[in-house]
Amino acid sequence: MENTVLEISSHVSEPTEKGIDEIEFLISPNLGEAPRPLAKIASGGELSRIILALKSVLTLENYSKTLVFDEIDAGIGGRAASNVGEKLARLAGDHQVFCVTHLPQIALHADHHYLLTKRESRNRTVIEIARLEKEARVQELARMLAGEAMTKGTLEHARELLRAKRPRAGK
Repeated sequence: MENTVLEISSHVSEPTEKGIDEIEFLISPNLGEAPRPLAKIASGGELSRIILALKSVLTLENYSKTLVFDEIDAGIGGRAASNVGEKLARLAGDHQVFCVTHLPQIALHADHHYLLTKRESRNRTVIEIARLEKEARVQELARMLAGEAMTKGTLEHARELLRAKRPRAGK
């Protein structure tokens, strides 16, 4: 999001039941591109990251105390994912944050880590939720890093990520 440009275009129109203002967010997610309507070009992950950026800089007293981010990890990895994880952790200092992620760089910042799994039962999809504690969390972070081919090295890497995460103020 470092090179993303966000512009807001507005104008007054005829009054409707929704008011008289019309606002359009324009975004240039890549350097050198002209800003285009956010609603037309942003993926679910981009929308989540833009909301995260806005909520990180705006006064949050006027916002809900529960924030939900889904697909915030779409199309990112590495350093960008670590930055998103750290920003989510800062927001969690004053808000309840729910985040669905597939990236260990984001998941390791959670105060509470849950694993959601889907299975079929009686021709229906059932979602099971399990809170991960200690070694189960290490195992899941290692699986997120390496898929099903976990090794001792992958498990140690997961442990190291948890040890190295920066503590959040107030925690």
